[in-house]
Amino acid sequence: MKLAIIFGGKSYEHEISIVSAIAMKDILKHELIYIFLNTNREFYHIPTDTIKSKLFSSGEYKKSDKLLLKNGAFTKKAMFGEKTLDFDIALNIIHGGDGEDGLVSSLLEFNNIQYLGPRKGACSVAFNKFLTKGYASSVDVKTIQYKYYTNKSQISVVQYPVIIKPVTLGSSIGVSIVKNQEELDYALDVAFEFDDAVIIEPFIQGIKEYNLAGCKIDGEFVFSIIEEPQKAEFLDFDKKYLDFARTSKAIEANLDDEMANKVKETFKKIYNNTFEGSLIRCDLFIHEGEVYLNEINPIPGSMANYLFEDFNAVFTSLASSLPKQRNITINYEYVNKIQASKGK
Repeated sequence: MKLAIIFGGKSYEHEISIVSAIAMKDILKHELIYIFLNTNREFYHIPTDTIKSKLFSSGEYKKSDKLLLKNGAFTKKAMFGEKTLDFDIALNIIHGGDGEDGLVSSLLEFNNIQYLGPRKGACSVAFNKFLTKGYASSVDVKTIQYKYYTNKSQISVVQYPVIIKPVTLGSSIGVSIVKNQEELDYALDVAFEFDDAVIIEPFIQGIKEYNLAGCKIDGEFVFSIIEEPQKAEFLDFDKKYLDFARTSKAIEANLDDEMANKVKETFKKIYNNTFEGSLIRCDLFIHEGEVYLNEINPIPGSMANYLFEDFNAVFTSLASSLPKQRNITINYEYVNKIQASKGK
């Protein structure tokens, strides 16, 4: 299978996407083709044997072939006209904006390009933490209580500590734990640098956090191990950043069968039919015997490969079980009836 990895994007998580994309070379046993989307939203074909992070920080990637997306394919200039970039399926591994907000998904679907990743509806749910809360409630999944504010809101906090999160960012960017009134204004300034809205949740000291990745293949759920990430107060950007280049296997959490099943059932409710065609990771809390959704990672760092015993096998099976776009036939029957009734 020829796999095109689409990465980069106009996003605060642009560099993280580069790290995740490069990590795929050590994980996937397929022929890889790299398509880089820069912050000007220009596509480039990056040679697989030369890809490295410095290529992008130095701007050297611009020496690579520039790609155009037209007529349902990526093409580049050739000696005689244009040449189509040949691949079987694309992997959307753009973290944050462009990748997880549905822009690239829509672009690929519009051009009838088969891809592995969240569909536009799934992106709408997962990219916005405010909408994630509502979605979770609708499928009977608990979340931590929260308040939603925009940068125009009058914000007040009654009880500390709290955790402040920009609504449309991942990787813990702009996230702060606030322990008193003096810290509040600074934390809000940081969050509003990245986003126009935040959610504020109570920070529960010592709450247990667990990660579970998975997907649906031919109608059946396939799960990773359940991991309890090691953290201090919370899993901050630096700790999460390491996960984007992570290839070594994680250690399974010590949960009894009943609680592990609760975690998996929560994942199933979240994944539902909404996330078909994608491999996602759910970050979950367990508090007083109840499972709560923290957030949905529709394009997890390094595709959460480190949580699976045989990630390549899972990925390959999912790639052969992607949802198909519905074929809609237009025959203008309605228009013709109107014209006939008017005698035109």
